[in-house]
Amino acid sequence: MRLLLVRHGQTPANVDYLLDTAVPGPGLTELGARQAAALPEALADEDVEALYVSTLVRTQLTAAPLAAARGLDVLVRDGLREISAGDLEGLPGDTEHGALYMRTAFAWAAGETDLRMPGGENGAEFLARYDAVVAEASASGAGTVVLVGHGAAIRTWAAARAHNVDVPFAAAHRLANTGTVVLEGSPADGWKALSWAGATVAPAGDDGPAGQPVEGAGG
Repeated sequence: MRLLLVRHGQTPANVDYLLDTAVPGPGLTELGARQAAALPEALADEDVEALYVSTLVRTQLTAAPLAAARGLDVLVRDGLREISAGDLEGLPGDTEHGALYMRTAFAWAAGETDLRMPGGENGAEFLARYDAVVAEASASGAGTVVLVGHGAAIRTWAAARAHNVDVPFAAAHRLANTGTVVLEGSPADGWKALSWAGATVAPAGDDGPAGQPVEGAGG
C-alpha cells in the first residue's frame, strides 16, 4: 500500500505557536483554507482510493476539497488525532513546554513507549491507536490511502514505524501545513518512507544513516 500522511492546513493556534491537541479544536485560517484548496492539485498524480481524517475539525476541513475532487467519503477516526498534550495543553509551543512535548513523543519513537506525556497518554497508547487506523486502511484493499492528521503524530509514527527514518531525522524535519510524508509497505512487512515534504528519503544503508535526504532530490 502507498500511504500518504498529510498534515492539516494552518490554524489560529499554529499562528500563535500554542500546543493545541484537544477535540474538536479550531478551524483553519484563511491561509489554511487556501492550503486545503490546493491539496487536490498537489496530489493530482496520486490515485487516492481512501481518505481518513482525525476527530479534530482542522483535518476534516483540510480533507474536504480532496474528497470533493475525488468523490471520496471522509472516514473520521479518533486514532489519527494529535498526540494529547495533557497538562501542557494551551501552553506556548515555542518554549520549554513544546520542547518537553516533542522530547516525550520522540522518546516513544525510540522505544520508550511506557513514558507518559504529563497528564496525557503514553507511547504504547498512541502507537496502538494510530496503528489501528493504518491496519484498517491496509485491510480495505485500497492501493493508495491518504491520512490527514497532525504534525507531531505523523513525525512520531513515521520515526517509529518506517525502517529508513530515525528520530534525529524526524526531529530535524518539521512538516509545514499540508506537508506530506509518503510511505510504502504494509503493517505485516513494515514501512519505507519514499519522500518527506517533497524530498526523497534515502533507503537505510544508502549513503549515510537512516533518514538521510538524497542531495538535490525532490526540491
